[in-house]
Amino acid sequence: MAGGISTPRLAAAVAGAGGLGSIAGAMLGPDAIRAAVAEARAGGGGPLAVNLFAPLPRPTADRVAEWAALTGVAPPARFPSPPDFAEQLAAVVGTGVPVFSFTFGIPPLDGVEAFTIGTATTVEEAVALERAGVDAVVAQGFEAGGHRGTFLAPVERSLVGTLALVPQVVDAVSVPVIASGGIMDGRGVAAALRLGAQAVQLGTCFIRCTESGASDAHKRALAGAETAVTKVLTGRHARAVRTPLVDRLEASGLEPPDYPLPRSLSPEPPMLAGQGARFARELPAAELMAALEEETSAGFWKVAVPDHRGG
Repeated sequence: MAGGISTPRLAAAVAGAGGLGSIAGAMLGPDAIRAAVAEARAGGGGPLAVNLFAPLPRPTADRVAEWAALTGVAPPARFPSPPDFAEQLAAVVGTGVPVFSFTFGIPPLDGVEAFTIGTATTVEEAVALERAGVDAVVAQGFEAGGHRGTFLAPVERSLVGTLALVPQVVDAVSVPVIASGGIMDGRGVAAALRLGAQAVQLGTCFIRCTESGASDAHKRALAGAETAVTKVLTGRHARAVRTPLVDRLEASGLEPPDYPLPRSLSPEPPMLAGQGARFARELPAAELMAALEEETSAGFWKVAVPDHRGG
């Protein structure tokens, strides 16, 4: 949840409540990564992870003028330069966080002693991640909010639902599998565990939390949100709340500029969210974690205990 939705305060609250709090470091420079980790550590105990995007091609300025004319936002005199991945990774390693996660591909992992987690949207990607030496794989279902982590095939051919993807990945790799996508309460957690996942990754579930950095408009939009996987908001396929702007940009038929330039050419920030957005609860993160734990226990045993009625 890069771009300000996730905060060090939120990561600290989740970690302090027994989860793995994650710092969304993809859009942060090295100093900002170090500062975010320090802030989260100061805010409570518990393990932390940092998430980065695997190295991406540098954007070109193609299609900027026509896209700006479409959105009505004048291009900045100078677009922000994406952070250097090698410098970001060095900062992550230097903080000593126990877990490093990534998406959009397979970065160089030499020198990384942390527990590594890569994101897969297909079985083939999960197998590639295991061969690269990751310690665990996130199976990101079609329902998930935010950017698609696809890296081996076109996104259009990699839209597999969580219910179908998780057991296939579990059967294909020997490392632990973490289920992601559409999981919003303990029923979803319990179902993922029954499918063979050893953990779950939740994002949209926490957007309405007190510690979230999401705007009030973003939080309100989740209540009745229709979402769509689209390139028009950032230049890469991402699931977000469908707004009139999304409809207008898609209807134009124009190809957006390279990631991440469209963010600087938009009159509104992308309201990233998964298909279960309407189940997001407005609670402090610690209370949400407690609710998830209680619901998971109830849901798991409801599913796991066989019904012996009738002899």
